[in-house]
Amino acid sequence: MEDLDIPQLAEYLHVTPDQITKMVTRGNLPGRKIGGQWRFNEAEIHHWLEERIGLSDPDELDRVRRVLHRRADAPPQKLSELCTVDTIANPLSARTRGSVIRTMSSLAATTGMLWDAPAMASAVAEREKLHPTALDNGVALLHPRRPQTSILADSVIGLGICQAGLPFSDRGQLTDIFFLICSYDDSSHLRILAKLSRIVADDAFLEGLRTSESPGEAWLILKEAEAAVDENLSL
Repeated sequence: MEDLDIPQLAEYLHVTPDQITKMVTRGNLPGRKIGGQWRFNEAEIHHWLEERIGLSDPDELDRVRRVLHRRADAPPQKLSELCTVDTIANPLSARTRGSVIRTMSSLAATTGMLWDAPAMASAVAEREKLHPTALDNGVALLHPRRPQTSILADSVIGLGICQAGLPFSDRGQLTDIFFLICSYDDSSHLRILAKLSRIVADDAFLEGLRTSESPGEAWLILKEAEAAVDENLSL
């Protein structure tokens, strides 16, 4: 990935150069000065974007979703192909943050695409320490800080639905729906996150998951929600 200057990053994020300058001078954007000019590493910008998904401010979260949709240039593999009936726990019986992460990682490993569930669980737990991924709507988008290429053959998504919410962040809200995103690379991660963040913003989708009674039923709800998003994006 290449370094970007202010005009290039402004175009990349669909904002003005003045907005970029204000953000980086205030310390709100990762950048460094080289020869007196601000430069931005594209990989660092990718991680900055995906970390913003965990913010609780609905206005900022909506703005970041729009940026992610714009940057998701190539169509991702279907979420309903990466998340199968076999990678859905409904109900998910875990009752602590650690047990949720370990259970979800073990679930993803059943596909054969992830061959070190403890290593994935450790990477996800470290990411949660840096910035919890639980959203205010009761959903957590679990993922490691960096793609775990050494233990993945391909991207995998796990889904766990608890019968009752449990504390999963420092903000006090309860979380009962957990997605584990095991992406093979940065670009795949952004594309998956872009679509998934749009789907979980739909209250009807979340209610459907919460009232579903089996992994198969939850998978059908995900598949239908994805089809609706794909149709809207094609208009």
